[in-house]
Amino acid sequence: MSEQSPNMVALMEHAAKALVENQAEVLVESFDEDGEIVLELTVAEDDMGRIIGCQGRTARALRHLLRAAGAKTNRRYELEILE
Repeated sequence: MSEQSPNMVALMEHAAKALVENQAEVLVESFDEDGEIVLELTVAEDDMGRIIGCQGRTARALRHLLRAAGAKTNRRYELEILE
């Protein structure tokens, strides 16, 4: 895990907690996979629609936010939303 990884985890946690009702169920874990850092986001089942959004727009926005923050540190990040 790189030094920047916990900051990206905190960024995704903060963004996800702002979107959901059950903030205690938000969990973000990171691991390295082939030179790319993968963040897995888990939320409560009731909040899944809030994270994905209409036609996936919210999920796409979260991924863009993560990639933009990763570009600043010259690292590739991927967001996976787990059910």
